Amino acid sequence: MPQQTHEHRAWIDEAVRRVEADAQRSADTHLHHFPLPGSPGLTGGVDLYLKDESVHPTGSLKHRLARSLFLYALCNGWLHAGSTVVEASSGSTAVSEAYFARLIGLPFVAVMTATTSPEKIELIEWYGGRCHFVDEPGQVYEAARALAAEVDGHYIDQFTFAERATDWRGNNNIAESIFEQMSHEPHPIPAWIVVSAGTGGTSATIGRYLRYKRLPSRLLVADPEGSAFYQGWLDDSVAPTAPGSRIEGIGRPRVEPSFVGGVVDDMVQVPDAASIATMRWVSERLGRRVGPSTGTNVWAALGVISDMHRRAEPGSVVTLLCDGGERYLSSYYDDTWLAGRGIDLAPYLVALGRFESTGFLTLV
Repeated sequence: MPQQTHEHRAWIDEAVRRVEADAQRSADTHLHHFPLPGSPGLTGGVDLYLKDESVHPTGSLKHRLARSLFLYALCNGWLHAGSTVVEASSGSTAVSEAYFARLIGLPFVAVMTATTSPEKIELIEWYGGRCHFVDEPGQVYEAARALAAEVDGHYIDQFTFAERATDWRGNNNIAESIFEQMSHEPHPIPAWIVVSAGTGGTSATIGRYLRYKRLPSRLLVADPEGSAFYQGWLDDSVAPTAPGSRIEGIGRPRVEPSFVGGVVDDMVQVPDAASIATMRWVSERLGRRVGPSTGTNVWAALGVISDMHRRAEPGSVVTLLCDGGERYLSSYYDDTWLAGRGIDLAPYLVALGRFESTGFLTLV
């Protein structure tokens, strides 16, 4: 390793200062109490909360990850003045990474499938990034690695480093924030925290934090249809592969290195139609559009709440509002788009209506 120059260290110092200053300018994200519908007392003392990650400067949960990944790369000496940052991403991480690359004055290239929503592509380009398209989800890794080598850049590799770039013991991570915000609620220690997995970084952070702090809350990971994580977790194996998810931002065609199954207490696989129906159901009740991964999370959370109702178990459940729905107007909010992919929301909308009247989520 060649000796590091004073100029290189000074550049890293300034880049870290900019990223940290950006974090100080951003308030913590909100925790919303989500009113469960139905007659008075129907919920049986179960409260649902949504941690609203859409209010980050780049509009999604991935803002936290991108900040951590950039700090990790900077402090490891992997970035220098003029580096081209390259990432494999299904969209939201790339939006946030384009933001941070611009913040420290580096060019950015996102490698993604051509099916990524046009709204996300526009945002990446608005932040000064460039998009490089591949045909299949499984091609993004090698394409990103090859592109980084070609331009003498750095492949930031969220799918490997997401689980280690964030300090899971605290230091203002998402788990610490949830428990601080829950501290004055009727049930301050959630029975369950429900998240979905894209890289697995969020579930790793929360699951490790629960164990480190010796908290009794359990972690449920909701995996979308077509993803490899669920089967990999059942088999305790990294070998399973799958077609890949149609729910942008979560689910993967392989079990990613950053997915830590040992910290997950339970998993559930959520059909795409359930994710999208619940996305629309939540949007109607919040008066604002949310993204499809939020639908995945809430569908799984309602299943947990149904089980708590059956046991007459009071408590709280926390899940994530991952991003806003404005990024998906031409896809998940477009009925023609859904019909073209054979996605029928009707059975799941009926089930959600039944939950409203009974407090139980069932498909018949």
